[in-house]
Amino acid sequence: MSSATPPKEDPAVRLAPPEIWWRDQSVWLGKQGYVLRPRYRPGWKPSWTGIELGVDHEDARILGFSAILDATRIADGELVVLKRIDNSDDPYEEELTRYLGSGPLALEPQNHCIPLLDVLHPPDEPNIIILVLPLLLPFNKPRFRTFGEAIDFMRQAFEGIKFLHDHLIAHRDCAHLNIMKEPKPLFPDMFHPLDPEKSRDWKGRAKHYSRTTHPTKYILIDFGISCRYRPEDMPPLEPPVYSADSTVPENIRHEPCNPFPTDIYLIANVIRLYFLNLYDGFDFISPLITDMMQDDAEKRPTVDVVIARFDKIWNVAGLFRSGAHLIRTASYMLKGLDPIPTLKA
Repeated sequence: MSSATPPKEDPAVRLAPPEIWWRDQSVWLGKQGYVLRPRYRPGWKPSWTGIELGVDHEDARILGFSAILDATRIADGELVVLKRIDNSDDPYEEELTRYLGSGPLALEPQNHCIPLLDVLHPPDEPNIIILVLPLLLPFNKPRFRTFGEAIDFMRQAFEGIKFLHDHLIAHRDCAHLNIMKEPKPLFPDMFHPLDPEKSRDWKGRAKHYSRTTHPTKYILIDFGISCRYRPEDMPPLEPPVYSADSTVPENIRHEPCNPFPTDIYLIANVIRLYFLNLYDGFDFISPLITDMMQDDAEKRPTVDVVIARFDKIWNVAGLFRSGAHLIRTASYMLKGLDPIPTLKA
């Protein structure tokens, strides 16, 4: 007689090594004013039995990125993100995030860099810091519904790169993973940090509005490989670095380059991948994107030239391309809403 196969244990019932580090900081983080989800608190026990596979429980979700975890700020209940940084590996990220995300620069409306809320120093780990940042959403979630919403994204993306370049900062990794957006205008009750389609309490679907009715701000994140220069350093020449976009020609050729034209390529490729390749009707911007992605980095336009050309080529004839868009746009205009959303001052 053959014995029955024992039930397979769900791997989520045990913390992975990176999760253990966060659990071990939980009590200390609470004293700093931040509480973690139940999975990362001392004494946690799964809310489901260990033989239930694929169950939909909040505490069954395993940490996706070992250095990043959400938390709740005790003072006001706001959701935040904790980002662990090893200063021996990333010596400039705190400095640049602080420079751009706090103080006078953080108040400038053209600044699209992530705000810095706090910096924590875990005990007995001199090289480790934790940046406290706002919880954001990927720039393309939920999906764009009108050309006007897409145009607003492009305008803000170019504005964000211009702000950096005007301050002699090259992002060097402004690919799709590092462009986010503020969620509050679209999600009045927020959402669960593990799944933006779920409500914050994990019990239902998150309510959200459109970008046109509730304009949002797009945010650049992750300055781990960014560089800030002095005027006398310009134009810089740097060895290639490898970003989330593996198609950058100068990086593929392993040749020293000026990182500012690399930013131009990266932001153009985001627009190519997420708009030109996915939707009809963006042919009006295709020549500009092609110029921004030229193989010879020195032939790419500067961000000022990009913005000047962009402002000239988008117009009413270029926006209203599809019947569905026309219907949506007309409904917004009848409500007195601008089809190209604009943030209030």
